[in-house]
Amino acid sequence: MKLWSKDNTDTSQLVEKFTVGKDKEFDLLLAPFDVQGSIAHAHMLASVGLLTKEEASTIIAALKKIYRQIHHSQFTIADGIEDVHSQVELLLTQQLGDTGKKIHSARSRNDQVLVDVKLFLRSEIEALVKEVQPFFQLLQAQSEKYKDHLFPGYTHLQLAMPSSFGLWFGAYAESLVDDLITLQSAYQVVNKNPLGSAAGYGSSFPINRTLTTELLGFADLNYNVVYAQMGRGKAERITAMALANLADTLSRLSMDACLYLNQNFDFISFPASLTTGSSIMPHKKNPDV
Repeated sequence: MKLWSKDNTDTSQLVEKFTVGKDKEFDLLLAPFDVQGSIAHAHMLASVGLLTKEEASTIIAALKKIYRQIHHSQFTIADGIEDVHSQVELLLTQQLGDTGKKIHSARSRNDQVLVDVKLFLRSEIEALVKEVQPFFQLLQAQSEKYKDHLFPGYTHLQLAMPSSFGLWFGAYAESLVDDLITLQSAYQVVNKNPLGSAAGYGSSFPINRTLTTELLGFADLNYNVVYAQMGRGKAERITAMALANLADTLSRLSMDACLYLNQNFDFISFPASLTTGSSIMPHKKNPDV
């Protein structure tokens, strides 16, 4: 029986399989962020008097225990449990009884999953930017190093004008700058707090959305609770667009490298450890990696 079910009639297993699919597997990626959101929510509930200090302390301690289980890959979503939110609340209830149930006060799974997704996307963007920045610096350094190394410029794969390896490296360095700008734009959209919007119309409880914004490190709120829910998918789409831009840059660079490694060009070479060969053509040096 689901949390939202009002009687003993449950969803057809075929319908559930079609609509849910592998959601539980993906939900595990959100698990640490679900706990972080719940910890911030517990602090907020205590600050407005919906939890006593003792209740909040007990709930937060239990949530930290769950977080450690997640960190050590000991957290799973049990059979019959719909999602990560339900699993966390089930564990709280099993450990704390009715006190554990209070974590859901003034909150819907609608705003809960939005918080999880935004915290997840924020973390992924931060990690990606940290990886892109040193690659940009490498390309920029190579651009300076090889600025006087002549290189034929091509249009339509035809010889066109003299150029340099430095200009080639620099082109991709500058492309990464634009890619970082799009990632930063996605980050700005992601980094807004939807918690407290509930199912799209807010809560009748006297909640403090500013506090959860600060505790979760969001730069700002999604002020309009209707938009917080109406905007579902926007953060994901903008992030996906930013990733597509970055992937396009890397794809172009990779294609150039494959072309210039070709014996007909022979501008660059890869060590054997980065290439594969052929069982019948021993001269082959394939850029498959």
